[in-house]
Amino acid sequence: MPEKFSLTCTRCDRLADFLGELRTKYPEYHNKPVPAFGAADASLLIVGLAPGMHGANATGRPFTGDYAGELLYQTLFDFGFASQPEATTIDDGLELLDCRITNAVRCLPPENKPIGAEINTCNQFLEQDLASVPAQGVIIALGGIAHRAVLRAQGLKLSSVPFGHGAEFQLADGHWLISSYHCSRYNTQTRRLTPAMFADIFVQARSRLEQRAA
Repeated sequence: MPEKFSLTCTRCDRLADFLGELRTKYPEYHNKPVPAFGAADASLLIVGLAPGMHGANATGRPFTGDYAGELLYQTLFDFGFASQPEATTIDDGLELLDCRITNAVRCLPPENKPIGAEINTCNQFLEQDLASVPAQGVIIALGGIAHRAVLRAQGLKLSSVPFGHGAEFQLADGHWLISSYHCSRYNTQTRRLTPAMFADIFVQARSRLEQRAA
């Protein structure tokens, strides 16, 4: 039986030690593995990289309270996947609508850079998230690490589906994988990812979900 996600997980020594240090520095923060947010059977699953230091690691909810979440939740709201355009705290009343958000790595890594062993260790939890997506559902991978983590969870060779912004691929189980540049501060400020480019990803996702419902 695969191990179930737990807020007390300490399987990655480096990450567990780092969070332990942060509990002293930021005692008011969550400083634990961050669970997925949204209904397990949602038709849209968004996969990010890992919790942000002063965002999800502080609040305990993916992309909540950080810069990357500003574009993500505004876009989710614009496309009918969220009840409000902002995510500030875990008790702000935000609800996801047929959408779930998770991360390739559930714990904050130093310098926001998980190592391969940590990605592999956490992959079983992503595999469980993917298994709960209904038939013909859509997975949006934010960034190359998330994209490759999805492939790994599906048992696919990483070279079999190259990462590219807007690239679509139908997985063997029928789910659609759509990849996007991550909505990080760096990508948006350098204009590698614009709001219009990000919106295009959700146009693709909505189109696939509408085809599924037809």
